[in-house]
Amino acid sequence: MRKRFVNRIRREIIGVGTKVPLNNGRHIQYINFDNAASTPAFRRVNHKVEEFLAWYSNVHRGSGFKSQLATEVYDKVRRLVADFVGADFEENKVIFLKNTTEAINKLVAALDLSQDDVVITTVMEHHSNMLPWRSQAEVVYAEVDKNGRLDINDLEKKLATYHSRVKLVAVSGASNVTGYLNPIHKIARLAHRYNSQILVDGAQLIPHRSVEMKANSNTEHIDYLAFSAHKMYAPLGCGVLVGPKECFAGQEPDYSGGGTIEAVTLDDVVWAESPEKEEAGTPNIVGAVALGASIKMIQKIDWEALIEQEERLRKYLLKQLQQLEEVKLYGAMAKGVPDNQVGVISFNLDSFHHSLVASILGREWGIGVRSGCFCAQPYLHRLLDLANREIEEFKDKLRRNEDVKRPGLVRVSFGCYNTIKEIQRLIKGLQSIIDRQKKGADFNDEQEYDFEQYFKL
Repeated sequence: MRKRFVNRIRREIIGVGTKVPLNNGRHIQYINFDNAASTPAFRRVNHKVEEFLAWYSNVHRGSGFKSQLATEVYDKVRRLVADFVGADFEENKVIFLKNTTEAINKLVAALDLSQDDVVITTVMEHHSNMLPWRSQAEVVYAEVDKNGRLDINDLEKKLATYHSRVKLVAVSGASNVTGYLNPIHKIARLAHRYNSQILVDGAQLIPHRSVEMKANSNTEHIDYLAFSAHKMYAPLGCGVLVGPKECFAGQEPDYSGGGTIEAVTLDDVVWAESPEKEEAGTPNIVGAVALGASIKMIQKIDWEALIEQEERLRKYLLKQLQQLEEVKLYGAMAKGVPDNQVGVISFNLDSFHHSLVASILGREWGIGVRSGCFCAQPYLHRLLDLANREIEEFKDKLRRNEDVKRPGLVRVSFGCYNTIKEIQRLIKGLQSIIDRQKKGADFNDEQEYDFEQYFKL
């Protein structure tokens, strides 16, 4: 059953059999363990986009058949998204943007915050759920515990401390560094108890777990949800923000121009209603179609089967890494196989900089991983247990434009199409690096490619 499921899914992934060059001149089938950054596309997505392109036209106000068809499809995807995340379509707006980062920035503008307001976010957030809030409100950070998980008690303590000033609790649904899942509905209950609202950054959550925003009147209701299609097998530049319609009413758009208005004179403007008011210019119609096709494909796959496959991969890799003495794992992953985690695992290799490990895996083993801080530097500082002095020294060197080796990790992140066999190649590659290092091998961190040999515009 499992083998049939994996084979079926892999047939649906574009590029899964692509071969890439190694530094010895051979070519090998590529392994993508960088799905937390972006996933490849479903074939269904590609087919639906190609089918739609024959009917492509700009949306809204066009009287031609193609324009009317495109408008109908574009607007239907909004309802499809709402149903997919369990949002009440009559009470909420579904706004299409470029990605999660733009969606969060859109919400920052819509909330009309001041420096008297408090936004509580967490130490484990992606920079996109940290930086946009800083210029608009006082930002307070809920801490993580010794295992790198969100400290719910600290979150509630901060809600109680700042109480009436707290306008929003902004949390990730799943960490892009450790894969840890946050109890979003429990956090929603806490936020609402203190008369606040909750935003869930769903970029790493939506591709791996079913999400239910719940009715707006429910104490566990998720007020705002942001996510990106490019992390859920539809990499054509579409992001989503879902939120209550009253949030976007009665205010000017943060971008003005075509599509945002009902009427314009030389000295006045009547703004359109949301969501059109929030989508200035020609929207990414094709990206919305791709998102809709991806949602339908995920629903066809079945969440239970998808989760079971990714759980199998996660548990297998963790156990394999824990058997390698030279591999350093962090948080709860250092000692066991934690619960409530999506398929994102980060580690380091003794005596090696993370970027070198990633480079060797790429050029010698045809494996794509990611290394660095994954746009979550404060969280990395906690996981790596860096002292404030070390962090300040590092920042000073960067300000002086000095060449520094940045602290970080190697990250493996799964999609539903990855396999145990692919993990075995990864472990073989890591073991090879360890063995060669013991023999005193010199690892060259340079590799040049003629990329136009493989793709040219």
